[in-house]
Amino acid sequence: MQRPNPTLTQRFGLIIVGVSPIIANAIGSIFNILYNQTQIAPLLSEAQMQRFEACWQWFNLIVYPLAISCYVIPLVMLWPSHRALLEGRALAPDRLLAARRHVVNLPWWFLIVAAVGWLSCIPAFPLALYTLGEPVSSEVIVHLITSFLIASLIAVTQSFFAVELATQKVLFPVFFARQDTINGLDSSGTANAFVAPNPANVPGTFPLSMTARGLLWVFSAVVCPVISLVLILLAPDAANQSPQFGVAVGVVAIVFALVTSWMLVRLVVRPIRQLHQAAKRVSQGDLSARVDLLRADELGLLIERFNHMVDGLREREHLQETFGRHVGREAAKQILLAGDTLSGREQDITVMFVDVRDFTAQSAKQSPEQVVLGLNIFFRAAVDTIEAHGGMVNKYLGDGFMALFGVGPESDQHAQRAVQAGIALYGLVPHLAGELAKAGWPALRIGIGINTGRAVVGSIGSPKRQEYTAIGDAINVASRVESLTKSLGHPLVITAATQQRLDRQIPLIPLPRQLVKGKTEPLELFAVDFDTAPEPACLVPDLRSGRTD
Repeated sequence: MQRPNPTLTQRFGLIIVGVSPIIANAIGSIFNILYNQTQIAPLLSEAQMQRFEACWQWFNLIVYPLAISCYVIPLVMLWPSHRALLEGRALAPDRLLAARRHVVNLPWWFLIVAAVGWLSCIPAFPLALYTLGEPVSSEVIVHLITSFLIASLIAVTQSFFAVELATQKVLFPVFFARQDTINGLDSSGTANAFVAPNPANVPGTFPLSMTARGLLWVFSAVVCPVISLVLILLAPDAANQSPQFGVAVGVVAIVFALVTSWMLVRLVVRPIRQLHQAAKRVSQGDLSARVDLLRADELGLLIERFNHMVDGLREREHLQETFGRHVGREAAKQILLAGDTLSGREQDITVMFVDVRDFTAQSAKQSPEQVVLGLNIFFRAAVDTIEAHGGMVNKYLGDGFMALFGVGPESDQHAQRAVQAGIALYGLVPHLAGELAKAGWPALRIGIGINTGRAVVGSIGSPKRQEYTAIGDAINVASRVESLTKSLGHPLVITAATQQRLDRQIPLIPLPRQLVKGKTEPLELFAVDFDTAPEPACLVPDLRSGRTD
């Protein structure tokens, strides 16, 4: 798979990384030259000055090219891999892993090269003067050490941060691109088409930790300026001979401290800010939030774990949404909360059974596809109505369903809400008449039975196959009551146990006591009087105000 067009900075990323420490080293060199001219040159004899000039010329001719060569070697080694990744070509696992390791370790390599280059000046120049045979003043030695130490302090720490920042900006997006865009392998050599490899997981790397980064920042922004000024003050007569030079050193040190602080913001504060913003989006329900910064330190691991957490939440939500379409949203929540345990708890609930009348006769006149289409039209609207009243459709029973009220967070006033849902369901059918007629169900009728009582609610079954449902006498009674709606001639019948829980007046008609299977005593039943009941045409309730709109 071809990688998307890289940016201009990514195409020339190796060059950008190569030139990133030039400014810091150039300023260090300028400081060193000015210091030598103002502090050291007046203390040297003519022969010593000639030797000094010859020394830095030979030093620049030999050591600088050697240092630059060492500086460029890893960049040259990375060039073929860099070019291949830009062109979308896959790399062998070992080669890709080695390239990623080199990229993460680049700042350390440049720091070592710069430090060796600068600090090698300290023995080279005094030795060149001593070999001349003339006596060398101790002041000259002190000034030479001061000059090279200050210059190296200025250059080395800034170079490290500059290379690290440039590497993260222009090389990480290429070498650690998402595998679905470059068709490559992850850092362990495992093919994975949709994994974005993390620089923090590359073995054999030595990323600067947050603690070490803070210490290096303190060293660069605080210690270096202080040491620079202290060294000038300690150098014999340096402050008196050229006080403005000490001021210049202080200004340069302060500027570099500010630059170091800016780079630290880019390296540390920016990812923390992005993590904060992404976490805020997640807390607001936006599970598309993602932090795409590539880091090799602890922040890289933190970003990876944050993204994995959001992926897990998104997968859990998708699972719950998909699972909820089969067992109901509230049931899915309860199942996920309970985990794998086979458990249930006894609680007071209200049970509703709904049945479609004349289903057998209707099925005989229609094809199975038409039967399913008609049922789905009714069930879709019925489920919305049940859930709008705080209930959950627990299971479908062919031409009907069982709904539970009082399960989950909305466990109060479940009898009242169940009866209101039943009234709304009865009024729902005329509103669906047009759709049902097109599907071949011109006169769909329903029967509704409701009962309130104790039941065991939870996951029931074997460890391999479970069902979230309710079991108990209250469910059996509700089923029997629904079957009585035909013989009693009323579409919505409730038991006395439900009637006693109603806290608002609903017009009811007392019915003759009925003996049902499994009961030794006849049941006291009531039917909703739809002639005087509130108009059920508007079906979505306002549960907070306790009324149907």
